[in-house]
Amino acid sequence: MFVSFFPKPKLFFASAALWSIFLVIVWMFLGGQEAGAYLGMPPAPPTATPNIYPTVFLQPEFLWFYLYFAIGALLFYAFWAWYSPHPWQNWSILGSALILFTTNFSVQVSVVLNNWRGYFYDMVQRALTPPPGSVSTADLFDGVLIFIALAGVYMIIAVLNVFFVRHYIFRWRTAMNDFFVGHWPKLRHIEGASQRVQDDTMRFSSTMQGLGINLVDSVMTLIAFLPLLAGLSVHVTELPIVGVIPYPLVFAAIGWALFGTTLLAIVGIKLPGLEFKNQRVEAAYRKELVLGEDDDQRANPPTLSELYRNLRKNYFTLYGHYVYFDLTRQLYLQTDVVFSLLVLTPTIAAGKITFGIFQQIREAFIQVSSSFQYLVNSWPTIVELISIYKRLRAFEATLEGEPLPDLDQRYLARQAAGTEPA
Repeated sequence: MFVSFFPKPKLFFASAALWSIFLVIVWMFLGGQEAGAYLGMPPAPPTATPNIYPTVFLQPEFLWFYLYFAIGALLFYAFWAWYSPHPWQNWSILGSALILFTTNFSVQVSVVLNNWRGYFYDMVQRALTPPPGSVSTADLFDGVLIFIALAGVYMIIAVLNVFFVRHYIFRWRTAMNDFFVGHWPKLRHIEGASQRVQDDTMRFSSTMQGLGINLVDSVMTLIAFLPLLAGLSVHVTELPIVGVIPYPLVFAAIGWALFGTTLLAIVGIKLPGLEFKNQRVEAAYRKELVLGEDDDQRANPPTLSELYRNLRKNYFTLYGHYVYFDLTRQLYLQTDVVFSLLVLTPTIAAGKITFGIFQQIREAFIQVSSSFQYLVNSWPTIVELISIYKRLRAFEATLEGEPLPDLDQRYLARQAAGTEPA
């Protein structure tokens, strides 16, 4: 699943994580951000009002970051191209780096949009506060146009990123397909082998890529918004029930997200196994139908009825377990919609913040909380990925000379005993 697309996957991902951490430390704590001054790209001096115009992304400090990121990615690529050349290294290394860059760029646009909220909604508050006419119509139109321009930048990057990711996913699927097809004589005896090569490789690559991008986006959002939320905490002195604590918004966002993640992990613990069984019975039913197209002795009504009963039984069991999981998840997500408002209620009632600051705090809180809720938001997809992984793992176990997963072993045992269709 990974060795077909990435060079030495375990070492590759470990080195990628360590290299990324090293680059972040150099940038944030060892003068990397200021080093651009030697190339004529110094960081912008601090100002009372942050730049909210789209041209901010062309400022020297941003240009230096783009160059810094490119140098870091190319050095990492050059090492792996020398240490362990791989036929898919351009896509797996440079392609991954490009996805990381566009994801980070989107997060930076979100940060600028959050700054815009403070500027624009404070202006709206002034306009709605007597005496009338304190804010001109032109200023309000100008604020709306700034948002449209920023949203346009975000939209263009998002569309181009989706276009590239689709190509990236297909290349990963192609790498897995070529790898498994090259070992087909050893794999063909495994239950549903054709589906695993044709369908599961596609679903694995697309699901894995989606989860990976969401994880990276969550981490980068935390890096960008957590300091912002900590800074905005000066406007909030206490939390309901808890009272006065340092950085209340940060602790509230983290605590609420960890609660939801733990809750859903416990409630949904049985779902991966049921999803895996569901794919297995689907594969058995589909295989019998396909064989019946060319063989009159196959796909007879009694056999199909038995296979379909197994399929129905598993689906109904799965539906039953999803009832309490979906109920718990929806209750948490609906409560999440108003949780930031509950946190801010004492501060709002005391009139300690403006409307613009309220919008900034709420958006930053949602961004940080959502990032920590990665597992909450992704749990159904993770369940599907685990089930796909278990099916493809049977291929890898066969090629590596390891025992098959338990469900596959039981399937082969029933087949040998004549109690499972061949």
